[in-house]
Amino acid sequence: MNTLQESTQAPRIAGWLLAPLAWLLMTLLSSTIALAIYLMMLISPESHRLMSAQGPKMVIFWYTSIACAIAMWGYTMWLTIAFFKRRKNVVRHYILWLLLSVLLAIKTFAFSPVSDTLALRQLMFPLLAAALLVPYLKRSSRVKQTFIKP
Repeated sequence: MNTLQESTQAPRIAGWLLAPLAWLLMTLLSSTIALAIYLMMLISPESHRLMSAQGPKMVIFWYTSIACAIAMWGYTMWLTIAFFKRRKNVVRHYILWLLLSVLLAIKTFAFSPVSDTLALRQLMFPLLAAALLVPYLKRSSRVKQTFIKP
């Protein structure tokens, strides 16, 4: 191999970069499972009957939740692929993705009919991830050297 090629080769994903990658992969897995549950409910006639009985407002909220889940799953999938390809724009999109995760957790806390304990637990993990990962992604020289491909 040429020494010029070796110097421009991005380092492999290792070290502390495994933490944001693990968070991304776990979120992709959990959102895939959640999406599968939504889709199973979508094809169930019993779910439609129960939803209709609660009124049109509930049906709109339910379909809005499905649309948000599909959009977030797609963005997570795209970001995972870009992460493995070590694209230059990964850091910016990862931070945006974390912000969206926090906003969706706040939406759950504010608007969903779940207990405050459960909503706070769901809010705590995205907030903790954002608090730990954003400074690392913004300041780490390893991150700057890894994500260099256009």
